[in-house]
Amino acid sequence: MKRNKTRKVPAKKIKRGGQALKSGLEAYCFDALTREGIDFKYESEVIELSPAFTFSGVYYKSTKGKPEMINATGKKVLPVTYKPDFVSHKHKFIIETKGFVPSQHTFHIRWKMFLKHVVDNGMEDYMIFLPKNNKQVDICINKIKDEIRTK
Repeated sequence: MKRNKTRKVPAKKIKRGGQALKSGLEAYCFDALTREGIDFKYESEVIELSPAFTFSGVYYKSTKGKPEMINATGKKVLPVTYKPDFVSHKHKFIIETKGFVPSQHTFHIRWKMFLKHVVDNGMEDYMIFLPKNNKQVDICINKIKDEIRTK
């Protein structure tokens, strides 16, 4: 049987502290931050990386599952947004847990736009983490704890 490589991998939904987390890695990070008593918020902010706009030129686009295209001329193009997993303005860190997710083809572009947002908004004193497994989450937590101790 041939496996479809573009098949979306379903993430496990897990509850912690009244929060519905989207993956086991998020739950691991949530538990580690909580266990260490580190102040954070989970998915508390939506950052606009590129604003919405109206495209006034001629614009036709395809529609999912239909052979014809629709006229999108003059329609609003939605903003590009990003919602980081774990944010602490008190301790100045942002953690985006990202296991192997082949279906999120836009993530790499959003991530670069987010890093640009950090630079453009004077947040370069924040620690930014992108762990992909539990061991890397532990490294993040230790770096945050070290930073807290030195302040």
